[in-house]
Amino acid sequence: MIYAEILAGGKGTRMGNINMPKQFLTLNNKPIIIHTIEKFILNDRFDKILVVSPKEWIIHTKDIIRKYIAGDDRIVVVEGGKDRNDSIMSGINYIEKTFGLNDDDVIVTHDSVRPFLTHRIIEENIDFALEYRAVDTVIEAIDTIIESTDGEIISNIPVRSSMYQGQTPQSFNIKMLVDHYHSLSDEQKNILTDACKICALKGENVKLVKGEVFNIKVTTPYDLKVANAIIQESIGR
Repeated sequence: MIYAEILAGGKGTRMGNINMPKQFLTLNNKPIIIHTIEKFILNDRFDKILVVSPKEWIIHTKDIIRKYIAGDDRIVVVEGGKDRNDSIMSGINYIEKTFGLNDDDVIVTHDSVRPFLTHRIIEENIDFALEYRAVDTVIEAIDTIIESTDGEIISNIPVRSSMYQGQTPQSFNIKMLVDHYHSLSDEQKNILTDACKICALKGENVKLVKGEVFNIKVTTPYDLKVANAIIQESIGR
């Protein structure tokens, strides 16, 4: 089976003084998360679409899905975990308990606050996850990347031509991801930045999918302004 998992567990601290997580903020008269879910429901290859929400926002998440999206019984809201990877595993635990896990099951994980992903990106994530088992969506680094281990002095300047900026979706063979995650030490789990790091730590080859510059993550007030500009431009075409 093919699953989508939309990660809406964040609290939006970088968005400033707001009274709700950033995924529920309005973008062109609809919550950001609804724009994101709509991209996934347009793809009929998904058997289930999981929306992972903070426990205290589950009822609100269900309410807005009911308000803006009607008639798609593939969508299910599940409780998230203490961090990103724990939330991914919470969704997978739901899958395992409800449907069981098969050797060829794949999951396409995506940030709820990246509402501008394309059909091509989704399709390539599915295709490559089935073939390569681990997939990351990236764009080429435009600016030179500076590395500093102490935040004060440059420790390295990598060659830009081999640098990429990570986006989402990130997609995986579910059994492979679960096996690798549970084999990590607590120390390794503490340094994880995303799910692809799990695969990298275990020597798994991760296939790259070309993202899009406009596939932005809305995390700050400036990002929200940019997102509204992208929406207005698409409406004006």
